[in-house]
Amino acid sequence: MEYYKILGVDKAASAAEIKKAYRKLAQKYHPDKNPDNKEAEAKFKEISEAYAVLSDEKKRQEYDTYGSAGFQQRYSQEDIFRNFDLNDILNQFGFGGGGGGRTTFRFNSQGGGGNPFDFFNQAGGGPQGGGCGGGGCRPQPTKGQDQTYEMSITLEDVLHGGEKNISLRRDSGTQNIAVKIPKGIESGKRLRLSGKGAPSPDGGPPGDLYLKVTVQPHDSFTRDGDNLIVEKRIPFTQACLGTTVEVTSLDGRTFKLKVPAGVQQEAKLRIKGHGLPSGPIGERGDIYVKILAKVPRQLSQEQQEALQKLAELGL
Repeated sequence: MEYYKILGVDKAASAAEIKKAYRKLAQKYHPDKNPDNKEAEAKFKEISEAYAVLSDEKKRQEYDTYGSAGFQQRYSQEDIFRNFDLNDILNQFGFGGGGGGRTTFRFNSQGGGGNPFDFFNQAGGGPQGGGCGGGGCRPQPTKGQDQTYEMSITLEDVLHGGEKNISLRRDSGTQNIAVKIPKGIESGKRLRLSGKGAPSPDGGPPGDLYLKVTVQPHDSFTRDGDNLIVEKRIPFTQACLGTTVEVTSLDGRTFKLKVPAGVQQEAKLRIKGHGLPSGPIGERGDIYVKILAKVPRQLSQEQQEALQKLAELGL
């Protein structure tokens, strides 16, 4: 969803401007003013979802960073409306939600594929707009269950993003699904594929598929946020006298770094801008080369004598 467009505000709009825009639209499309109007009901749910995201500083930042498609992959409907009390917000505006109107709202985590909450008439206690009348409520088709799978990716996938094909076992057999990998994604994040979950038992929309991402360990690099750390071991003498080391980045570029004389154990040299991206459009982090001096486990007689002389000289 294009949340700014839905509320009719600019991307640079202030929190006050967003709140004002939502209040105006909520007054227009509120269910109390549009009884049995499906289009108004759908519009009210749409603007409320937009406000739930843009009124939350963290969610708005994620939406601005990853765009609509990337945000929807990261946030389920339940995530979007978590800690968002629509009844309380509408009460602040002076209408609806258990205050000045007859309609109250309850978040519905099984919301029928895009219907994030139900409307309830306070007088009668029944849902609105769901086929309720003198004969009672007609049951609505239920949404299929959401499903969660583990998905393993490489650091190269994190760097480049792109598309990955996965095979899922279904009751009907194996299903191949193409998954878009956002640049910069971290272990533990979930990707949401709308409508790719379990089918509904009674003809409703299917559930969603959530892919929990695990980034595989790399042979050379360790991840630290958007930065990459690689260890380089050099002889003790080179640590004392200085040397040059070569480092190949994750995307295949080779860098020669000068190690200064007298470098300390675990000192870090930086290669700026060749780490991982901070998101689909974010800048890349850095590579840090950790210098470790190799201490030999065994010494020849000649080496022992040489080191003994150095020790006598105070080294």
